[in-house]
Amino acid sequence: MSIVSTGASRPDRWTAARVSVVWRAFDLQLAVYAGTLLVFGLAMAYSNTVTSGVGILDGASVFLRALMWTAIALAVFLVATAFDYHWLKTFAWPLYLIQIGLLVITLAIGSGVGGSSRWVSIFGLQFQFSELAKVLMIVVLANYLGSRIGRLGSLWALLGAGILAGPPFVLVLLQPDLGTALVFGAIVVTTLFMSGASLRWLGVLGASAVAAFPFVWTYVLADYQKARLTAFLNPLADLQGTGYQLAQAQIAIGSGGWFGIGLTNSSQNTLGLLPVQDTDFVFAILGEELGFVGAVVVLALFVALLWRVLVAGWRSKDPFGTIFASGVAAMLLFQLVVNVGMVIGIMPITGIPLPFISHGGASLISIALALGILESINIRQRRAEW
Repeated sequence: MSIVSTGASRPDRWTAARVSVVWRAFDLQLAVYAGTLLVFGLAMAYSNTVTSGVGILDGASVFLRALMWTAIALAVFLVATAFDYHWLKTFAWPLYLIQIGLLVITLAIGSGVGGSSRWVSIFGLQFQFSELAKVLMIVVLANYLGSRIGRLGSLWALLGAGILAGPPFVLVLLQPDLGTALVFGAIVVTTLFMSGASLRWLGVLGASAVAAFPFVWTYVLADYQKARLTAFLNPLADLQGTGYQLAQAQIAIGSGGWFGIGLTNSSQNTLGLLPVQDTDFVFAILGEELGFVGAVVVLALFVALLWRVLVAGWRSKDPFGTIFASGVAAMLLFQLVVNVGMVIGIMPITGIPLPFISHGGASLISIALALGILESINIRQRRAEW
């Protein structure tokens, strides 16, 4: 008489144990903070749609497009989490060439405001390849610097990183997109610093950049870019021109008070007084409708998310993971500081979106890809940690 065991077989027990380890290593806090910020972004998209008079499910609805991009971003996040990040090191150079190719295509066939070339139309949807290029640049730098840990004391190692970042930086600057180009710079500096590059040579390169600024200001930047960069110093000097957006943004934030005037009740939004209120200046509408308390909650969520990004880097036993996490943190922090800073009038006005909150599919999908890679790094360490 045979005895049939009701317990799990060895392969089943191994699989269950393996899944348990992977689940414990998955950073649920990172996902929750990112998801909550995404909810705030959807709320702003809903508000912009209602105040514009467009139906929620209309084809031109900002909210409907935001829902679609959110679904795609979630899929990208899950796929990136399941994908073994070690393969990114194997394909770093092809990814670099893809990055360059996407930016060249943008210059060739892209469209934008005022003759710029920033967006490429894909099945009727506008996609900004420079957003994806930021994440690919972090992958390339993490692979390059991670493979040279302990050998970054020479100037040549730093110049190598600069040579890698140079072509994407120039291609983005030619679009022209000064804001995104500055994000590239922040990524390069942060990843070099976190990889242990020589502080002496970093100082020399920094001093060289400062010395080159007068040349860039005179011969590289267009007049309208100069005007936008200096408008925050005295917005009242040209209220009908370069200072208009900043003045309207500050009116919106000041109207919000402690708890805001309520979602969809923004006068700046309803009356169409604030341009690009769903992208670059969305934080002004958020401050008006949700108030000081709502704005602080959003900023606290960003701080918590950045903390979890850095924790992923600290836990990584692979230099690639540590450097990649530092690059993602630099990308998010730089965009957060510049976007919020320009809205409240303490930073130059540049076209930098607020992660998760600004409407834009390319930005959201790129961030989802970056966070998914971080989760892949989390669950593929030798042992799970909290």
